[in-house]
Amino acid sequence: PAHTLQSILDERSLKWVFVGGKGGVGKTSVAASLGILLSRHRESVLIISTDPAHNLSDAFDQQLGPTPTRINGVPNLYGMEIKPQVSMDSVEMPSFFGVQADPATKSLMGEIMASIPGIDEAMSFSELLKTVQEMSYSMIIFDTAPTGHTLRLLNFPTILNKGLAKIVSLKQNLGALVNQVSNMFGRGEQGEQLYNTAFERMEQMKNIIEEVNKQFQDPSITTFVAVCIPEFLSIYETERLVQELCKFNINIEHIVVNQVLFPEDKCRMCQARQRMQQKYMDQIKELYEDFHIVVCPLLEEEVRGTERLSSFSRYLLEQRR
Repeated sequence: PAHTLQSILDERSLKWVFVGGKGGVGKTSVAASLGILLSRHRESVLIISTDPAHNLSDAFDQQLGPTPTRINGVPNLYGMEIKPQVSMDSVEMPSFFGVQADPATKSLMGEIMASIPGIDEAMSFSELLKTVQEMSYSMIIFDTAPTGHTLRLLNFPTILNKGLAKIVSLKQNLGALVNQVSNMFGRGEQGEQLYNTAFERMEQMKNIIEEVNKQFQDPSITTFVAVCIPEFLSIYETERLVQELCKFNINIEHIVVNQVLFPEDKCRMCQARQRMQQKYMDQIKELYEDFHIVVCPLLEEEVRGTERLSSFSRYLLEQRR
């Protein structure tokens, strides 16, 4: 295979690209540079950072927030940073569950949230997907949080299923009690309506996420780009990521090896580091012989701002072995 990211630019049917890997390997620089490249080939490209550390603003050197913002100097490219957390205080109840919030609603939802780890993220992710699908960008790049988080995204339908089961069991266990209490206060129907609304709303979320997961598992629509550096821990993490993605049937065929040294002089330190990197480069080539392995050099300065990102992006299209 060609050792560049060219095939991502050529594949017109692609809609979702995930860029992931261990923290500190240059995921955001790769995602941002890929965004710049894709924006020259597509009508509109959106980069979403789901990493709580939010480096996307730093990479483009402009403030991004929870709504898409046009990236300065790059036509067709938009960026947004989302906080992957939903707390019961921040959820707009009426818009979220279609009923006016009262203390009972909040405590019911708080109960569900507290009892299922990860459901807050699952809910916010489904809200995000709904919004993104309504926006009709031709391509969406996820600059994902370090490895563990990324894989949780893919596990969300299972988590939401647990949420639905929880609501059902709560309703069965508490239903009679809630109705008695509500009837005493003359609000029986509202309790019933609340349960039904919460249930329907979660069902909707689950459907959205299942629909999107189908797309994520279709290699013509979704691909994953792993970013690593030629060091032991990073390769170990990448291997774990590749295994997990295969388990979820998510297509991954590109690995970007970043921060590779190409010493130009007799610096002892550089040569020692290069020998160490070479050992790991050999392992990467052996492990991933069927992959497109893209090698990016270690640069003298940080890759910040659209100009430097543009010049960095050319490394993603050049073969270096």
